[in-house]
Amino acid sequence: VGAAVLAPSALSLLTCGFAEGRARNRAMAAYSAVTGLGAALGLVVGGLAADLVSWRAGFFLNVPVGALMMVMALRYLPGTERRGGRFDVAGALLATLGSTALVLGIVNTAEFGWTAPATLIPLVAGVALLALFAGVERRAAQPIVPLRLFASRERSGAYVTRMLYMGAMMGFYFFTAQFMQSVYHWTPLETGLAFLPMTLVSFALAVQVPRLLERVARPLVLVSGVALTAAGMAWLSRLGLHTPYVTGVALPMVLIGAGQGLALAPLTSSGVDGVAPADAGAASGLVNTVHRIGSALALGILAAVAATVSTGHSPADIAARSGAALTGSAVLLALAVVTVLTLIVPTWATRDEGTR
Repeated sequence: VGAAVLAPSALSLLTCGFAEGRARNRAMAAYSAVTGLGAALGLVVGGLAADLVSWRAGFFLNVPVGALMMVMALRYLPGTERRGGRFDVAGALLATLGSTALVLGIVNTAEFGWTAPATLIPLVAGVALLALFAGVERRAAQPIVPLRLFASRERSGAYVTRMLYMGAMMGFYFFTAQFMQSVYHWTPLETGLAFLPMTLVSFALAVQVPRLLERVARPLVLVSGVALTAAGMAWLSRLGLHTPYVTGVALPMVLIGAGQGLALAPLTSSGVDGVAPADAGAASGLVNTVHRIGSALALGILAAVAATVSTGHSPADIAARSGAALTGSAVLLALAVVTVLTLIVPTWATRDEGTR
């Protein structure tokens, strides 16, 4: 809840408060590092709550955190100039209903298959609603998603890459945690602690990204980070019933953490750079929206992939499902690498030619 409350506001402040270049790179790196550290602490605290109380307690932890962050936002975040306008109700409804229908259709594939009405109806409805959403946004005086944000090839590439990347990472967290608890028979707290090799490496590299960006072009850092994550995910996808933690889980996590530490800050910068001040809020909101939608859609897809391998509940079945789902995550990350190379890298090559 806290992340959902403040993430768009924080990105908007970073976009408006720091000029493109070194200052913004440092701000984005700090934002990404703290986000990664929060994820690590959340896994451990959530695991402890599940051990001591119930897995349901993890949801209640978000309530005081979210409330505290809202109070802090009102007290410490600077206000912006107020402007009149009308809320884009039609756009908000169509975007929400369309995204929900797509996720529902994908989730239903695991139980009913791709050709069943329970799958096809929500999928078709989702596509139709999102098409209507695009039409509404094109005509709206103050759209919630100004379509001009997609005019930049780099920003569009960043949005697609973020959907693929965060979708793969959502599958990683979900299926790896399930594997450790069901195959290793670890407690929720032990499982949370087992993710520390990834999160600590991610934090350590994220704080070094600003210095790296002073020496290396942003797309090179980004593609290296996504490729490292893909390599780690492909290694982790070899999970089996007798996979040892150190060589089969922890070491791949180190690669995944290194990739995430390198990728998130430049990926976020590419999603908000070049926007007009009036669009800063919409651009930062869109970055977080594709993050959430990508996570939901991908988890539904990966769950459907896992269900094609096995639907049993034995440790062997869960190991097989986890390996299949993580293979799907590796495929999503490979597509993310291709997206960076085809949409983001060429824009920087053109920029470099223009400065010669």
